[in-house]
Amino acid sequence: MRLERWLLLWLVLFSGAALFWPWPDFDLFVLTAELGQPMFAVTMACIGFMLPPKEVDDTLRNLGSVGAGVATQYLTMPLMAFGLASIPGLSPETRLGLILVGCVPGAMASNVLTLQAGGNASYSVGLTTLATLLSPIAVPFALGLALGSRDPETVKLLLTSSLWLFVTVVLPVIVGQLASRILPLNKVQRQQATSIGRFIANFTILWIIAVVIAKNRNELSTDSFPRDLVHRLFWLNMGGYFVGFVAGSAIRLDIRKRRALTLEIGMQNAGLGALLAAKLFGDLAALPPALFTFGCMLSGTVLANNWSWLDRRKAAANREVKHGESTK
Repeated sequence: MRLERWLLLWLVLFSGAALFWPWPDFDLFVLTAELGQPMFAVTMACIGFMLPPKEVDDTLRNLGSVGAGVATQYLTMPLMAFGLASIPGLSPETRLGLILVGCVPGAMASNVLTLQAGGNASYSVGLTTLATLLSPIAVPFALGLALGSRDPETVKLLLTSSLWLFVTVVLPVIVGQLASRILPLNKVQRQQATSIGRFIANFTILWIIAVVIAKNRNELSTDSFPRDLVHRLFWLNMGGYFVGFVAGSAIRLDIRKRRALTLEIGMQNAGLGALLAAKLFGDLAALPPALFTFGCMLSGTVLANNWSWLDRRKAAANREVKHGESTK
């Protein structure tokens, strides 16, 4: 079953079930919270397996435009998140969660939406791959700058995040990619394995977000819903799209790569952010990444559909022009 076709709908259904779970004595989501890290590690291994070896090799050989895109993401998103988090009104935990949203790498959903948007999917995969591989270095560095502290506790926290990212994210991706290259699978078997991997990856992200929602039911009640936080997440998302498109123009990417970079920078890996935030700062800090998932999935889908519609309209206009010229 291809969850990514209706990922936003499944996200609403899973999160709605977590928010309105009727049996507090048997909370399925909270009881399975400890499975988040191993499930995510399996997900990253699946993603590593699904990455086409040719695209990985092309990324490693042509690091110029990919590196420029990843550098733009890691330089601008943490700064924007820190600026928005510095505005008074947030609790310390949600402030840290908001900052972490800006520090994590791009999401795999951006690869799917890039394809839907008529963007360069290979370039998108390259951006996600390189940003993910760099995350054990880049995320603690960006987070450390944002926190602005060098006391022993902060240093220990950053080292913990670096090790956690390597073990949970980078190592499984490498293992999955090696398995993809080594295992003697025929075309049909590889397609079946990829379908299973996609299901596991999407289901895991949905489950992680649902667990965060379940652990923050009181914060999401009607009276205490964090509207101010939602506004800041919205502007971070829009700022990411704006920076991606402008940066793509500045480094002279073609329109297809520009679309890929726009979606990559605007859509952060909120599942990873939620897990890391909960580990480092507590359950409340995981709420901003969870809420960001809704915003970036919705806005990314709208943006991708809009670009796709513009392409179809342009193609239809070109056909009319050619037909008019042929009848003269």
